[in-house]
This record gives sequence, structure tokens and C-alpha cells, in this order.
Amino acid sequence: MRKITILATLLFCFVSLNGQTNSYKVSFDNAVHHEGEFILTFPKITTDTLSVRMANSSPGRYAFHSFAKNVYDFKAMDSKGKEISFHRPNPYQWDIYGHDGEVSIQYTLFANRGDGTYSQIDETHAHLNIPASFMFAPSLENRPIEISFDTPEDYKWKVATQLKKQKENLYWAPDLYYFMDSPIELSNYGLRAFKINSNGKSQNIRFVLHHNGSEDELNQYFESVKRIVKEQEKVFGELPDFDFDEYTFLACYMPNVNGDGMEHRNSTILTSTRSLANGGLQRNLGTVSHEFFHAWNVERIRPKSLEPFDFDNVDMSGELWFAEGFTSYYTNLILCRAGLITPEEYVSGLNGAFNYVWNSNGTKFFNPIEMSYQAPFVDAATSLDPQNRNNTFISYYSYGSVLGLALDLSLRKKNLNLDDFFKEVWGKFGEKEMPYTIKDLHLTLNAYAGKSFGDDFFENYIYQSNMPDYKTLFANVGLKMTQDTETGYFGGVIAKNTINNNTLVDSPAYTAGLEKGDVILIVNDIPMVGSTNFSDFLKSTQNGDKLRLTYSRQGKVQKTEVTLTKDPKYAITLDDEASKEVTLNRKKWLKR
Repeated sequence: MRKITILATLLFCFVSLNGQTNSYKVSFDNAVHHEGEFILTFPKITTDTLSVRMANSSPGRYAFHSFAKNVYDFKAMDSKGKEISFHRPNPYQWDIYGHDGEVSIQYTLFANRGDGTYSQIDETHAHLNIPASFMFAPSLENRPIEISFDTPEDYKWKVATQLKKQKENLYWAPDLYYFMDSPIELSNYGLRAFKINSNGKSQNIRFVLHHNGSEDELNQYFESVKRIVKEQEKVFGELPDFDFDEYTFLACYMPNVNGDGMEHRNSTILTSTRSLANGGLQRNLGTVSHEFFHAWNVERIRPKSLEPFDFDNVDMSGELWFAEGFTSYYTNLILCRAGLITPEEYVSGLNGAFNYVWNSNGTKFFNPIEMSYQAPFVDAATSLDPQNRNNTFISYYSYGSVLGLALDLSLRKKNLNLDDFFKEVWGKFGEKEMPYTIKDLHLTLNAYAGKSFGDDFFENYIYQSNMPDYKTLFANVGLKMTQDTETGYFGGVIAKNTINNNTLVDSPAYTAGLEKGDVILIVNDIPMVGSTNFSDFLKSTQNGDKLRLTYSRQGKVQKTEVTLTKDPKYAITLDDEASKEVTLNRKKWLKR
């Protein structure tokens, strides 16, 4: 449980537990070359050996990252500044011995990836995700931490973080867990804030933006952020009780970062290469919506499988279809309800995730729970060997989002809705910060919508991988599904006449024995050369056409025949001929 009590805050903010506060100091003299200098001091050590580590995982990410690879020039010293010995039992750990009761370590960190997991240091900012930046002593995890920053005067950097500010450039965390969950942005950023009264309490919502844009752009964007915050509060009925009564968006919209978003307890990282002037005023808002929804769903409505978070290994959770997927369902729905996109834009946006999930072969291999278990292999994970994931895997973000859509529309047929179900989950688990299990979600749905309804949803769509009757569900809110039954469908992605992914199971290309890397040479006696290419040829085909293909595989010329089928994709659109009753259902759903 990570909730910070008011009493603990008052005690730890001003008292250092008899000197047992770990102190960290960071400087950036070589920022131009992406280096930061770190000094960490651990007083009152009572064991012969102090072990310090770099993390291998980061909150909100579920893959193994080996942050130790970017650390070098490590030294350990006693209280007098004398260098002392250490041993490395594995790539991630330093065992320090021969100290005099105090240990200070110093090291250099190379950091040049600005996103929700890694860190980036340059002349424009120091973007610090804590697990990627700071060593830690597991045996001292309950100690408070004070961290100070020595910032270059020429850079005009300011500090933004969910950590408690003690004084200028000095911040505090109650323990290691909170510290590791508290990203930091140092830059000459712009700041906007507003107070929101929720459940009898006033809380401060801050939006920090590091960008190259204007004050007017920030003002305009901040107004959209405010609408998102207020609309999401309506879903749950109240804001979370943020620690220190404050929540901070840490946005960095710069050309040298990597697009990402990452939730934390009282803050979120938002990174994008899109400036506000170059489409970001609209296109960056989806990440704002998604990550703020996590302040409830994930950070406080939290799977038991993620408690406590394991910084040495990766956590495996079967609930990500709900934690990430249902959050994804609300991402654009909130934008629509807030008037930031139109109903037509919202419905058009359903097509991508729906068709990806509906037409995926992944449901033959894994249900949503097992799809969630795949996170350590796909969540910013890296591997060198070829995989068959386009045939076996469906992102739990997308899978969960279309199931959230189905559950919401199914509940609405009973004059219920997903908003009120989330209020039930919030009241039982999130507000009390009591971690939940899949069984807990199942029983809560039973209590809210009836045992028959809840059992049917979980048995068919969560424990198994059946698909709901979307056509009927859509019709009840004035949407329609149509399909192109005439154009031919091949089943492989073509680039420069080459199949560049694994062909989809049971597709025409797969059935014909075609595979990734095959180069299409001749189609129906027509050479694929010059301005004639296979991708353009396919646009003129029809369902049922037979294609005689000559292709090259590993230098060997072969032949096969492909029988095209109808395109399995559906188009989801507003039904302009829907009845008044159905149109009213749609307005209640979209709040528009």
C-alpha cells in the first residue's frame, strides 16, 4: 500500500529520523554530452556490506530494461571521503564493504532517450525517470530520501516533480518506493495550474510543458487539459486524494524525445515530437486523456499482481486488459464528451482497434488474461529473433478497449453503464487502495449488473476469447457496420513487391504458401517491374479472383496460385437513419 498519511508527511518532511535520511545530489556539468553526475549518501549503516543496485524495470512498464548498462565511473567512499572496496556479484549490483558506518557512492549516467521509461540529459533539459537514473539500496527501502539538484545557471532550469518540495532545488520522498515512482523534469518549462474542488477538498492540477512554442499555444492547450480533467472526474464521481493535494502533468514536446506516456501516482510523463503548432494541439491530447485516467485505474484501482512493484525483475499481470485496455476505451470517449473531438471523429476512431482485434488470429491462442501475460515480451521489450506475434498476439490495450466498448454498450441495454460500474470498482478498491484480482472484478460486475450478466461476460469474453455481437450493440446506439464484399483481399503486407510480414493464418496468401520475404515477380503473366507493382495491382482485384504468382524465395523462383477473398475489415459509422430512441441512446453514451 502506497498511500502517504498526513501524519507521516508532517513527520518526515521536517524530521530526518535521527539522521537516517538518505541524501542524493545530482549535477549536470557535461549535459551537452548527455551525462549527469550522481552522489548518493547512506548514513548509519549497521551491516558490514551495503548492496546497491540499478533497477531492471520501471513502474508502468513490464519488460526487462537493464538500466545498469548506462552507468560508469562508479566509486564508493566512507564518511571521510576515502575510497572503499566493492564487489559486483552480477551486472546490476555493487556490494560495498570496509566502510565506517556511512557510504557515499558516485557515478556517471549517460542518458539520451526522453520517454516514459528512460532518461535524457542535454542542454535543453534533464528528463529523469528514477529507475533509469538512480541506484538504490534495497535494505534501506523504508528510509526517506532528500534529493538536491545543482543546475547550470545558464540553462535557467526549474524542477518539476511529484516529490515534496522542501526548498529551492531540494525535494523529499517518504521512502524508496515513492521515490522510484516520481519522475523529474528539469528545464525552462512553462507552467499552468488550476484548483479543482472535489468531494469537499481543493486540489491543485499543474501542467508543466517543456517545448519550443508560444505562451498562447500553452494557454490554448491547457484549456483542453482542464476539460479532460473535469470530464474524467465525472466518470468516477471524484478526484483521487492526491498526495500533497497536487497532481502534475510533466509534458515534454520536443523534437529530440520519443513519443510516449507513463502514469505515476501523482503525476504523468507525456512526451511527443509533435509541437503544439504542428498538430499537437489536437493530436497530443489522447495521451493526456489516457494517462490521467490512470490516476484512478492502475494507480489506485490497482491489480494485486503489481503490488509491490518489483524493480529487480518484471511483474506479470493478467489484468492489463482492464488496467490498460479499459483505460484505452475511455481515452477518446473522454475527448468526445469534453467536446474536443466530434462524435463522427470518435466513431471513426473505433475502426482501427476494432478491426485489429476482430480480424486477429490471436484469439485462437490467448484469452485477454493470457494476452496480458505477454506484456514482458512486448512492452518496449527488445529481441533479436523473429517472432510470429502478428498471428498470435493482440495488444491488451486494443483488446481491452473493444471489450470495454462491448461491456459499456451491453450495460446500456440494461439502462446501466460502464461509468457507474467504475464508480463501484472505485468505491470497493480504488478509494480504499485495496488491490484487486480478476475474481474481484467478476464479482463486482455480478453485484452491479446481476449474476447472469456478469457470469456471461466473464465466461465468454475474459476467461475465453469469444467476440461479442457488436452489430447488435452498435445498432442500439445508432452505429452501423458495413463491409466491402467486392474488393479482393490478399492477407499479406506488401512493400516494393516484397511480403514484409508473416502472412496471416487462413488468409489467401497463407493458404497459398507465401511467406515473409517472398518477392512477387509475375502476376497473371504481368511482370512486376518499373511502375507496375503488386500493391497497385491488388487494388483492381475482386473477391474470388485467382492470381497466378511467380515469386522468388531465397533466390529460388517458385509458382503458386492465390484465390482472393472478401476484405474482412468492417467500417463503423454513424447511422443517419437511426430512430429517435436510438439517437437518444447515442447522445446519453457520448454525452453529446
